[in-house]
Amino acid sequence: MIHNFNAGPSILPKEVFEEAAKAVLNFRDTGLSILEIGHRTPLFQSVLDETVLTAKELMKLDADHEVLFLHGGATTQFFQVPMNLLNENQTAAYLDCGVWGSKAIKEARLFGNVEVVASSKDKNYTYIPRGFKIPPDAAYFHYTTNNTIEGTEMFSIPETQVPLIADMSSDILSYETDFNRFALIYAGAQKNIGAAGVNMVVIRKDILGKVNRKLPGMIDYRNHIEAGSMLNTPPVFAIYVCLLTLRWLKKMGGVAAIEKINRAKADLLYKTLDAKEGFQPTVAVEDRSRMNVVFLIPDPLLEKKFLEACKEQNMVGVKGHRSVGGYRVSLYNALPFESVQALTHLINQL
Repeated sequence: MIHNFNAGPSILPKEVFEEAAKAVLNFRDTGLSILEIGHRTPLFQSVLDETVLTAKELMKLDADHEVLFLHGGATTQFFQVPMNLLNENQTAAYLDCGVWGSKAIKEARLFGNVEVVASSKDKNYTYIPRGFKIPPDAAYFHYTTNNTIEGTEMFSIPETQVPLIADMSSDILSYETDFNRFALIYAGAQKNIGAAGVNMVVIRKDILGKVNRKLPGMIDYRNHIEAGSMLNTPPVFAIYVCLLTLRWLKKMGGVAAIEKINRAKADLLYKTLDAKEGFQPTVAVEDRSRMNVVFLIPDPLLEKKFLEACKEQNMVGVKGHRSVGGYRVSLYNALPFESVQALTHLINQL
């Protein structure tokens, strides 16, 4: 058995791989591969419709929110959000809690003013700031719910009357929250939703059409809503894998059920790391991510033993991000509890 702790593209449920593999060879007994069916055929339209419907059901979205599946990943949203929502004479509020948030800030400054309401850069993004104030006249407030690289997670939704924008790429659908409180959510699929190559965007329609600038057709969210995520050829296979993954999550009992499993996985691993001499979690306890567990092993000999043991026991993806080093163990929805048990047993044996 391979234990896949990769941060993304990451582990998917076994049954999703099996169904996706069948569809590559013969999709729904048509004799055609999912890779070659027309995107405007009833065959694919049924896939897209069910994917959107299942996402809305799992997120308990109201009728004011639309769900889109778009190209470009979360990084494209760093500029697509301000292009659609921020006039040049307006100010958007941003929280700077990690690499991806800082990149979003950089892109937003191309289109309007940005006020960074708080930052944890002073301690290498190892905590989530508290007590910050969001300007009541801000065009919107943007934050990253889970910082994949640094291993911090923001579990509460900020109280504000301005539109809330969230990058949920690495913790979406991993725990229950009120998704309807957000004006816009975006999430790369390759962690908890499906395969790399598609980005899910959830939009409350009343926030659109208020900027003065002319928007390229592919940038305007209204065009994507009107076209039902088919303004151009959508990433058909990636969307199909999203459907399979969302079906799996629904069968597991939905977000509430997977949250219990995710809590158990994270609790077991953090408890093990805290108790084991030589392993040092880097994040403030109250801000520790349940999706990405980051730690250091200062002793080179212990580090070598750990890496050798991981290799021997088929544990992959434990190296930290190249920008911060150390180690990172990702515990996304599809990772079995047994994999965490195997890793903690390995650590305890060192």
